[in-house]
Amino acid sequence: MTRREMREHCFKMLFGVGFYPAEEAAQQAERYFESPNEDDTADNGNVEIIHQVDMKEADRLFLTDRVEKMAVRIPELDKRLNEVAQGWKTRRMGKVELTILRQALYEMIYDNQVPEKVAINEAVDLAKKYGGKDSPAFINGILAKLVTAE
Repeated sequence: MTRREMREHCFKMLFGVGFYPAEEAAQQAERYFESPNEDDTADNGNVEIIHQVDMKEADRLFLTDRVEKMAVRIPELDKRLNEVAQGWKTRRMGKVELTILRQALYEMIYDNQVPEKVAINEAVDLAKKYGGKDSPAFINGILAKLVTAE
């Protein structure tokens, strides 16, 4: 599985964290992996896979562990985001954009294997796929401020 695919699964799992009590995290992760495959037909007629979690056990364990580590740090990540997001405190941000920002910031701070530019580019790509039309610019702007604030 590619890092991009792992990042997308991680995003989806982290997105769900806000909807359940923290003590249900492990149970929700298991449900994520048990959910059926989904596809959709794009405007051009091509079938696109939306959700497919057919992966090795090692990948499942990695994702579950990573999401749990991110979830624990949400207050810290949100504090950092609030410091640079002028006029856009985390409580006002869309859940998709907030999840993307949290994941990218986590990677920038805690994942030495992901260069900041890669974390930003991947976050913008997620925003293009899952966010609204203004999401990519919003994500890029916030993350750029975080890089220059360091």
